[in-house]
Amino acid sequence: MSGANSSFPSLVQQVKDNHQPLAEVTQEQQCVLQGSLLRVVRDTVMQPDGRLSTREYVKHPGAVVVVPMLDDGSYLLERQYRHPMGRMMIEFPAGKLDDGEPGLLCAQRELLEETGCVAREWAYAGVMHNCIGYSDEHIEIWFARGLTQHEQALEEGELLHLSAATLPELLQLSREGLLTDAKTLTCLLWLQLVHNGSWTLDWQGVGE
Repeated sequence: MSGANSSFPSLVQQVKDNHQPLAEVTQEQQCVLQGSLLRVVRDTVMQPDGRLSTREYVKHPGAVVVVPMLDDGSYLLERQYRHPMGRMMIEFPAGKLDDGEPGLLCAQRELLEETGCVAREWAYAGVMHNCIGYSDEHIEIWFARGLTQHEQALEEGELLHLSAATLPELLQLSREGLLTDAKTLTCLLWLQLVHNGSWTLDWQGVGE
């Protein structure tokens, strides 16, 4: 029996070539539900083989998540009750992009509103697509450091607790299944790689 590792095409080369042989073409779109935050649509699409199929998904304006780095080397997190999950969840501060709002401005706004903190320096880390099977949502990842404490400005009905944790503590919570939020787990991947020097961040002061 031979190994199977040599029989598959290169993923990296396919990505570089923008190889998309399975792309679908939207023929028609219907709005199924229009809520205050989200919109559910139903698309009729033509598949590569010419057949028609239906795709239902959530249209989302996008969001940001912030990794606030405290001066003692720990990180600032939130615990809030998430109704769909039916329990308290551990998360980094995050929030929805307003219409036309740049990611950095949204990150600064959400950090202040939810934690009462203002950061001296910011770094864009990347973007994640957290639910590709049923939503077009994307989340920008921002790191923040040089924090100063001000007043929270939570939205009406928004309740949360703030707490600090070190990277080893967060990894242990993840291992134990107590930290399961997808965006926060993605940020932990970044944190580990930044922490060990594998990845670097391009820090910029506010106004630069």
